[in-house]
Amino acid sequence: MGYGAIVIGVSSGGLNALLKILPSLPGNYPFPIVVVQHVSPRSDGYWIESMNKTCELNVKEADEKEKIERGNIYMAPANYHLLVEKDRTFSLSTEAKVNFARPSIDVLFGSAAEAYGEELIGLILTGSNSDGALGLRKIKEEGGLTIVQDPETAESPSMPAYAISTTSVDHILPLEEIGDFLKTLGKSD
Repeated sequence: MGYGAIVIGVSSGGLNALLKILPSLPGNYPFPIVVVQHVSPRSDGYWIESMNKTCELNVKEADEKEKIERGNIYMAPANYHLLVEKDRTFSLSTEAKVNFARPSIDVLFGSAAEAYGEELIGLILTGSNSDGALGLRKIKEEGGLTIVQDPETAESPSMPAYAISTTSVDHILPLEEIGDFLKTLGKSD
C-alpha cells in the first residue's frame, strides 16, 4: 500500500524550515501536505502568500469541509484546530488550546492518523514545546511513517527532541535532507 498524505508540525523557526523543504517538491508531487504552524491569532496570512510564490505546489489555507487533494499544501488557519475527517475532508474547531496552541499539531496528527492509518507520513520540525509528540506516536501506532528533524539542525530543538523521546521514530534527518527524502517517497509511490 502506498502513502496518501503528509502532515507536518512546526513551531518556532518554522518558516525557515518550511522554506528549505516545500519549494523543493515538484508540482506533480503525489501527496497532499497538511501543515500546522503555530502562528499568532492575528496572523494575516502573508506567510502563506510568500510560500505560494516559492512553491510549485499550491499553498492555501485549509477550509471547513474541503476535500484533501494532491497538488496542495494546506495550512491550518490561525486560531483554529485543523482536523481530518474519516472521509478525508477538513473540519475546523475552536475548542480549547492543546499544548498551549490552537492550532495544535497533536490534534491534526491524531485525526489524520485515524483517517489515513498506514498511508500517513508524519513530520515534526523545529519548535519550542512538546506539541506533536503524542500525535506522532499515534501515527506510528496506526502504521504510518514517522520522520523528525534532527534536533541539532533545528532552530528550536525541543519539539523534535520530545517527539524522539516519545516515539520510536522511523527517520531522524537533518533539515537539509528532508526535502530530498520526501521527494524519494513521492517517486516510490
